[in-house]
Amino acid sequence: MSFDAKSELLKALKGNATLVSLCVGGFHNLKANDVTKFPRIVYSEIHNADDLFSDNSAIASEVRFQISIFNTEENISSQTAIAKEVDKTMKSIGYTRYDSIDLYEEDTKVFHKAMRYEKTFINGGM
Repeated sequence: MSFDAKSELLKALKGNATLVSLCVGGFHNLKANDVTKFPRIVYSEIHNADDLFSDNSAIASEVRFQISIFNTEENISSQTAIAKEVDKTMKSIGYTRYDSIDLYEEDTKVFHKAMRYEKTFINGGM
């Protein structure tokens, strides 16, 4: 796939001014650089595979991301607002949400909302 899905995703997240203002811990790929700032978003590509075949050649790629919102107990009320902005942002760039779950990380005492999205990219474009 020549299209850079991670760059598109990060640009969209950073382009949402409301989301930027809500996530003082920033946006991170795979892991946060500063683990003391909350709330924050960590995104990871969880699937990237050939899709839609023609004459035994893939003409598209299916990409899936997990967007994780990490939040502390003190500011958990912002979790819903952040999730709504993430959903709006992901849908604006053509992703469909197929899963969402609320979790609590016992070891770090951090609330974690995991949201999963998928999109099919036609090879050579979007």
